[in-house]
Amino acid sequence: MPNEPLVIAAVMVGGYLLGSTPFGVISMRLAGAGDPRNIGSGNIGATNVLRSGRKDLALLTLLGDGGKGALAVLAAVLLTRGAPDATRHMMVALAAGSAFLGHLFPVFLKFRGGKGVSTFFGTLLAAAFPVGLAAAATWILMAILFRISSLAALTAAALAPLFALFVFNSPHAIVTLTLFMGALIFVRHQDNLRRILKGQEPRIGGGKPAEPPPAAP
Repeated sequence: MPNEPLVIAAVMVGGYLLGSTPFGVISMRLAGAGDPRNIGSGNIGATNVLRSGRKDLALLTLLGDGGKGALAVLAAVLLTRGAPDATRHMMVALAAGSAFLGHLFPVFLKFRGGKGVSTFFGTLLAAAFPVGLAAAATWILMAILFRISSLAALTAAALAPLFALFVFNSPHAIVTLTLFMGALIFVRHQDNLRRILKGQEPRIGGGKPAEPPPAAP
């Protein structure tokens, strides 16, 4: 592929900037509903936006955070048309991983972003649809059985690499991508994991007491 270093740079920088777009903050501000960083857990994702009482804005945030990852993957696919399969898989994984990092550490919000679940599913569905579908089905099943959103997300993140490697025989780049995103989801959910182990994690629909947002540095 000609100009491969430039394409790699474009894919990674473009993916990161897309991922850094904070749809939760944008949608709430445009709607005059405040800032998600000032309510609930202070997180910028759809779950915290929902605590504002605006289901429409939470849905927009969910679609935006997932869609930006999918868009980064689509851009990588278009930029690598005609390239060998191994190169395309690598570029797709780089774009998806960069978008995921952008959501977790957005340059537009001083690198304080979300937990990455929506972007995880959006990038995975676009990069490896069968794997993403299996991970999404895992989330749905766990959410129905236990009604704990974070537990469902952690289970999906843990099983996605296994789906990619053993069930769908995905390319190595995709397997690496699932491991990378899954590990970071566990890192970002440390507090949730501790509450799960203590039996204190709130259930879906059960509400959650408001928490003060993290103190500004």
